[in-house]
Amino acid sequence: QVQLVESGGGSVQAGRSLRLSCAASVCAYRRYCMAWFRQAPGKARERVATMFTDGRTIYADSVKGRFTISQDNANTLYLQMNGLRPEDTAMYYCAVARGEFCYIEMGDYTCRGQGTQVTVSS
Repeated sequence: QVQLVESGGGSVQAGRSLRLSCAASVCAYRRYCMAWFRQAPGKARERVATMFTDGRTIYADSVKGRFTISQDNANTLYLQMNGLRPEDTAMYYCAVARGEFCYIEMGDYTCRGQGTQVTVSS
């Protein structure tokens, strides 16, 4: 496992925005899947956003239309989160897998971060 570093988490009020970043240059594969996961207390970890090598994206229904996954030329992965809700409160993790298969489980990704906390108050 290669360790990634997330940043950008914090505490905000409902309706506000946050942008999470993930330095992933150590996992610069030719073909890859990049993803953001989150885990709220007492709940299972879920994959919220996915990006394939060709730029295609997939979002969980719970964040569709509010969250946007992207990356820059320096292989930094981002998660723009708009219209935050209290139910978005969770630890957020970034992950990168070699190849174009996007795994459901974060444990199957070669590169993973230790998480950044997002807390949304009503």
